[in-house]
Amino acid sequence: MGCIYMPKKRESRGRRKGAKGKVGVIQCDNCGRLVPADKAICVTRMYSPVDPQLARELEKKGAIIMRYPVTKCYCVSCAVHLGIVKVRPEEERKKKPLPI
Repeated sequence: MGCIYMPKKRESRGRRKGAKGKVGVIQCDNCGRLVPADKAICVTRMYSPVDPQLARELEKKGAIIMRYPVTKCYCVSCAVHLGIVKVRPEEERKKKPLPI
C-alpha cells in the first residue's frame, strides 16, 4: 500500500484560489501549456508600437506617444526560465513560524 495522504509542500498548494472550487485554465504565452488561472504568473508591461528611438525624437518635438498595457501569463517553469520568478534558497523556502 501507499501513503494515505500526501505531504503538503506549501499551505496554498501554489495557488491563489482560496475556497473557490474549480478555476478555469489559461494557456502559457511562452510554451502553450494549460495552467490553472490562479496558478499562472501574470505580468503586465507597457507596450508602445513605435520604435523607442523614434519615440524619443517625437517626444522632444512635443508629440504624445501612447503606450498600452499588455498582460502576459506564464506557467511556473517558463516564469522561472525567463527570470520573472527566482528560485529561492532552501532556507528561505520553508519558513514556518516557531511553536510557542
